[in-house]
Amino acid sequence: QLQASGGGLVQAGGSLRLSCAASGRTFSTVVMGWFRQAPGKEREFVSVIKRSTGSTYYADSVKGRFTISTDNARNMVYLQMNSLKPEDTAVYYCAAKLGYGLGYEVDEYNYWGQGTLVTVSS
Repeated sequence: QLQASGGGLVQAGGSLRLSCAASGRTFSTVVMGWFRQAPGKEREFVSVIKRSTGSTYYADSVKGRFTISTDNARNMVYLQMNSLKPEDTAVYYCAAKLGYGLGYEVDEYNYWGQGTLVTVSS
């Protein structure tokens, strides 16, 4: 199971930190990612981290503003979001995938959290 939290309403230029708690079968997954889905749009990749090595990758739209990190002892993954823009408004989902390759596509992931809403006002 994955439990995402930390969403909310923030002004443009502000920051939020999303958290994702992994439990059950997701406990041993190596790769975890964040995706987002804006109203009327498809779910899109945001960031991914390989928990064993700390390797990360970001979508161009968030590079330099968002930081993904992991606390393996607590089975937590975080997404620090700075310099937020109105176009970052979306439901953010954490996800976990089996296997060791970094994943950038929705269908590569096996487990999904319930999503947390981030709204950025202009």
